Amino acid sequence: MDQDRTPLFDAISEYDERRPAYFRIPGHRFENGIDPKFRERVGDEIFKMDLTETPLTDDLHNASGAIKEAEELAADLWGAEYTHFLVNGSTCGNQTMIITTANHGQKVCIPRNAHKSALMGLIIGGGKPVYIMPQIEEEWGLHGGITPEQAEEMFREHPDCRGLMVVSPTYYGVISDIEGLAEVCHRHGAVLMVDEAHGAHCYFSDRLPKGGIQAGADMCVQSIHKVTGSFTQSSMLHVNSRLVDRAFLEANLHLVQSTSPSYLLMTSLDMARHDMAMRGAEMVDEAFELAHDARAEINMIRGLRCAGKEIEGHAGIYKLDETRLTISAAEIGITGFALKKMLFEEYNVDVELADYRNALAIVTFANRREDLDRLVASLTDIAATYKDGKPLPKASPLPPQPEYVLSPRAAYFGETKPIWWEDAVGHISGEMIAPYPPGIPVIYPGERMSQEVWDYLEEVRLRKGHLHGPADPDLNTLQIIE
Repeated sequence: MDQDRTPLFDAISEYDERRPAYFRIPGHRFENGIDPKFRERVGDEIFKMDLTETPLTDDLHNASGAIKEAEELAADLWGAEYTHFLVNGSTCGNQTMIITTANHGQKVCIPRNAHKSALMGLIIGGGKPVYIMPQIEEEWGLHGGITPEQAEEMFREHPDCRGLMVVSPTYYGVISDIEGLAEVCHRHGAVLMVDEAHGAHCYFSDRLPKGGIQAGADMCVQSIHKVTGSFTQSSMLHVNSRLVDRAFLEANLHLVQSTSPSYLLMTSLDMARHDMAMRGAEMVDEAFELAHDARAEINMIRGLRCAGKEIEGHAGIYKLDETRLTISAAEIGITGFALKKMLFEEYNVDVELADYRNALAIVTFANRREDLDRLVASLTDIAATYKDGKPLPKASPLPPQPEYVLSPRAAYFGETKPIWWEDAVGHISGEMIAPYPPGIPVIYPGERMSQEVWDYLEEVRLRKGHLHGPADPDLNTLQIIE
């Protein structure tokens, strides 16, 4: 296809040039109804593109014109059979993949490190999860990948499982063996879904691992805004499989997507696709070089480390996206949380996230050499200041997965009440609890609190560790299902 085309952008531009008398939603009528303070700051042009389903701009939920062509161009670029634009983020794409693959008590395999949107998909559709645990890379405290051997064992125990979801790349750039997983899934007649929210750029450089669709996945969801130039909340769902019921998938998209989709988001997807088609290889290679040089410099700073290819082959880590900089100052006693805070408050350097041992910096084509130089200089100064710190202790091993009692849907709609944390063992949890590190839930709603999980969480609680999920962040109480 002619990737130099920008059909949705062109349609909106044509509409703006016509400037019709406007009696439709949205109410601001181009720039006329926008607060003057807002207009003064950002200008007028962007507001002219905030339209609805006009005769020129197509309809996301029944695309036949400009949006359809824009989606076809995206499918062609990323190598899919067909593609859908997403305006509710990758969250709605993950929900759609789960609902389409397994619903109403059907089994689907979900990794314990899956984004919470996978759990939402189970709640909406009523699928029954078969959980699979990624290994933990103990030196860095990162969750690794899912291996083909794990998938094969899962299908032996659950031959009726209809599909497997895998997160690849993870937030930290960890990539699973998608080709191997696809071979296992397809041999069992199952669908391989990839939460590829962080991996849309992997398709444009041989210096990065293959993308999910390239490696044989049936479906993948990409947050185009995370690694390329579209607006936040804009994503894509790619499908490249006859195992997927297209009509059912599209019906499920209607279930989870807004009926008032933002044309700003969709146009930004069209233009980000165009940019990647025209300059993607050059841009991704530039990001790789910036990250490669910064990693080498960080690893020369005494007391600091930055993860690289040396972690490949461990804990199910098939490959690593080297545009992610996982930085640890654990050797000199600085937690990832403290490192992130210092970088921002003292050096005006803002990194993406932190866990107990690491801080994560994401490098994209839009970064400049001076950005990386400032990061390295800041880390050098921090390491010199805290050079006499004592190493952080490593986290305890994860406890065994607790007993599965209720489906996520049944647990979500069940009656809950709080009880004292000390009395929690033996009760069915009504909430998810994920300690950081490693960010993997040790208990999901509908699972029975075991003594092993309680002991593990009690240790985290007593040292005031970082917990995601519980209504009571101090874990003095637990919501249980009666």
